[in-house]
Amino acid sequence: MNFLDISFIVVSFIIIILSLLQGGKSEGASGAITGAGMNVFVKTKERGSELIVSWLTLGFGMLFFLLALLTNALA
Repeated sequence: MNFLDISFIVVSFIIIILSLLQGGKSEGASGAITGAGMNVFVKTKERGSELIVSWLTLGFGMLFFLLALLTNALA
C-alpha cells in the first residue's frame, strides 16, 4: 500500500463520518410512507455548523473523486 491508497482510505472514512454528522431532513420511513412532512422543495438555509459540515462533505467528496482518478491513472 502506498501513500495514495492510505490517503484514499482516510478520505473515505472522513466522508462517512461527515455524512453521519449531517442532520436528517425527513421524518423517517413512516413519514415517507404516509406522506407526512412533504416539505421536500421548501427552501431551507443551512446555518452554522450544518453549513460547515455540508461544505466539508462537498470538499472531501471532490478530493475523493480526484484521488480515485489519480489512483486509477497511476495503477
